[in-house]
Amino acid sequence: MATKKYRIGIDVGGTFTDAAVIDNDTFELVAKKKIPTTHHHPHGVAHGIIVIIQQLLAENHLSPQEVSFIAHGTTQATNALLEGDVAKVGILAMGSGLEGKSARKEATIENIPLANNKYLQTCNCFLDTRQMDDNTIRAAIDELRHQGAEVIVASEAYSVDDPRNELRVMALATQMGLCATAGHEISQLYGLKTRTRTAVVNASLIPRMLETANMTEQAIKAAGISSPLMIMRCDGGVMNIDEVRKRPILTMLSGLAAGVAGALMYEKVSDGIFFEVGGTSIDISVIKNGKVMIQNAQVGGHRTYLRSLDVRTLAIAGGSMIVVENGRLAMTGPRSAHIAGCDYECFAAEGTFDNSPTLEFISPLPGDPPTYAAIQTSHGKRYALTLAGAANLLGYIPAGDYAAGNQTCTRAAWQLLGQSLGLSAEQTARQALDIAIANVMVVVDEMIREYQLDRHFITLVGGGGSGSVLIPAMAEKTAMKYNLARNAPYISTIGVGMAMVRETLEKSVVNPDDTAIKKIRAEVLERIVQSGANEATVDISIEIDQQKNILRAIATGATELRQKTSLNKTLSVEQLRQIAAESVNLEAHAMIITCQTGRWSLFCGTYEKKSCFGLLKKRIARLSVVDREGVVRLKKENANWLLFQRGEIASHFAEFIDNNTRYSEANAAIPRVYLFWKEKMLDLSGMQTKDQMLSIIEMELEMEEPQQSIVAIAWQ
Repeated sequence: MATKKYRIGIDVGGTFTDAAVIDNDTFELVAKKKIPTTHHHPHGVAHGIIVIIQQLLAENHLSPQEVSFIAHGTTQATNALLEGDVAKVGILAMGSGLEGKSARKEATIENIPLANNKYLQTCNCFLDTRQMDDNTIRAAIDELRHQGAEVIVASEAYSVDDPRNELRVMALATQMGLCATAGHEISQLYGLKTRTRTAVVNASLIPRMLETANMTEQAIKAAGISSPLMIMRCDGGVMNIDEVRKRPILTMLSGLAAGVAGALMYEKVSDGIFFEVGGTSIDISVIKNGKVMIQNAQVGGHRTYLRSLDVRTLAIAGGSMIVVENGRLAMTGPRSAHIAGCDYECFAAEGTFDNSPTLEFISPLPGDPPTYAAIQTSHGKRYALTLAGAANLLGYIPAGDYAAGNQTCTRAAWQLLGQSLGLSAEQTARQALDIAIANVMVVVDEMIREYQLDRHFITLVGGGGSGSVLIPAMAEKTAMKYNLARNAPYISTIGVGMAMVRETLEKSVVNPDDTAIKKIRAEVLERIVQSGANEATVDISIEIDQQKNILRAIATGATELRQKTSLNKTLSVEQLRQIAAESVNLEAHAMIITCQTGRWSLFCGTYEKKSCFGLLKKRIARLSVVDREGVVRLKKENANWLLFQRGEIASHFAEFIDNNTRYSEANAAIPRVYLFWKEKMLDLSGMQTKDQMLSIIEMELEMEEPQQSIVAIAWQ
C-alpha cells in the first residue's frame, strides 16, 4: 500500500505562528495549529517552527517521511524594513567615459526612508572600469567597509547584457568576508537607478535573512523531514531556501501573498476581490481569470523592480473600534481593540454586563483623541465596541464561525452606545458597518476600474479570522456575490502549503524576435527548476509590454512530489455547466457545451438585450472556459472561438486570427487570444503582431502531435 503524503504550510506572523497539514492527493485540511511566535528565543522564529512541526506530527500520528512538501511564509523581510532592522549597504558603482559619469550619478543611492522615521543606510563608491583591477576593487570594498557597510552591491550600466564586472566585485567581496549581490541578479531590466535601488533593498536584508534561513533549514532537518524547505514569495509562489539566501527581497510582502494563494488554490476563485480580514487591518487583492494581479512594489516611496502582489491595506477589521464625535458615530478604526488593550464586547462571558456597565470614550494610545467607545464593567475591566460586535448583532456571523460571539453581551454593549446617540442598538451597529463598508468600497471600486473587472461577474471572497465580519454585509450592500473561504482563519497557512513554484524574468527588449523570446523562455525555465520545480510540470507564459519595451516570462510549476493530475476531483458536465452559467450570469439551460479538450470545457450562451422601451433587441453571446475542477479561467462577451489541430496552425488558426483582426488606415490590430489544450492555458493577449503570436505558439506546441486538439478564444 502506498504511503500517504502530506503537505505542511507554516505562516510565521508577528504574533502567532500558524501551521496546517494538507492531504497531498485530496487537498483536504487534515490538521491546524497555532502557537505564539518565538521572537525572543535564541534561535528566533526557527524555534517556533520546529516546535509546531513536532507537535503537529505527534498529535496527528504522522511520520516525517510522510511529509512530501513543506513551506513557510514569513513577515521577516517586511518587518525588517518596517522596523529599520536592516544592514548598511555599500554600493560600488562602475562605468567609463560619458556612460561612467551617468553611472556615477544613477547608481548613487541616498539613504532610503523606511517606516517610523528609520532609514536604510547606504554609502557609495565609484570605479572607472578602464583602470580597474583586483587591487583597486579590494581597496574600494575596504573603503565601503570602513564606512560601515555590512554588505556590498555591485552596479554597472548595461550589466544585464554583460555582468562580468559585477560578478568580479561579488567574488572579491565574498573572499573578503562580506555578503554581496549585484544589480543583474535582481533584475534584467534597463534603468540603472531603479535596478540599483532594488539590489540595495535586497542586500540590506541578506545578513539577517541568511541567519534565519540557516536556522530554519536546520530546524526542518532536525525534525527528520527530508523534503526541501520552500519559502513563500511576494507574488504568491514559492522558491527553495537557496534562492532566499540570494534574493531575500522576494519574500517581502509574502505574508500578504499567502492568503490570496490559498484563495486561488483552495477556493478555486476565478474572478474576484479577496479580503484577508484580521483584527486590526484588511488586505485587499484582485484575482482575474484565475490569476492574482501583480505590480512593481515600492519601498520608502521609491519604485523598485520587485514584482509583488498588488495588495491594498486598510486599518479596518474585526477589532476596529467605534469612534464617536460631536454626538454621532463618525468612524470605525483606525485603532483596534488589540491596540487599546481591550477585549471584544462580543466575546465577553455570559453575565459580564449584568451589573450596570458604563459607556466610556477612551484614547487607545497616548495622543489619540478620547473618542473611542468602550464599556467599563463593575469589576473594572474594559471592553471595546467593535465591528465584529456590530456584525454579530446584525446576524451576519454564521454559527460556529471564528468571529461568532455572545449575542446577549453584544446587544447590551450596543444598547448603551445607541442610547447615547438616540438610536437603537441595531441602528447603531448598521451605521458602523455602513461606514466601514463605504471606506473599503472606495478601494474596491478603484481596483475594479484599474483591472477592468466586470462588476456583475465578481465574487467577494472573505478570508482571515474576521472575514465574516465585513464580507456578507458588503455583498448585501453592493448587490454582489460573496463566498467565505473554508477554514478562513488559516487561509494564509493553507496558501503556503498549496503554493506552486513561481519565477518571473523581465528584460528590456524593443520589438522582441524569435531569438529573444526563445532565450528568455530558456532562462526562466532554468531559474524555476533551480527554485525547486519539476521541469515536466512547468508552464511558461510570455508577455510583451510594447509601451515600456519589456519582455516578460512567467513560469509556474509543481514540486517533484506534486502532480497536476492530483489537484482535485473531476466535476460532471452538468456541474461544470452550472458553474459556467453562474460565471456569466445566465441560466444553466442557456449554456451549451461546444467543445472539450484536455482539462478544458467551453460553454457558450446568449441573452437578449433590449433598448428603446423594448422596441430594439440585440442578442449578446457569452462564453466561459472551465477546467475539470470547476475553475473558470476565462469568460468573455462577444468573443469568438475555434477548435483546431496542431497541424492547422498555419491554415485554420492563421485564418481565424485574420478574421478577428481589426483593420484601419493606420494599422491592423490583432485580437487578444487564449489557447487551451491538454493541461495548459496560453495567454497571448499581450502580443503585438501576428508573427509574434505564431512564433510563440510554435515554441509552445513543438512537441505536440499534429492531431492535438486546441481551443482558441479571440476578442478585440
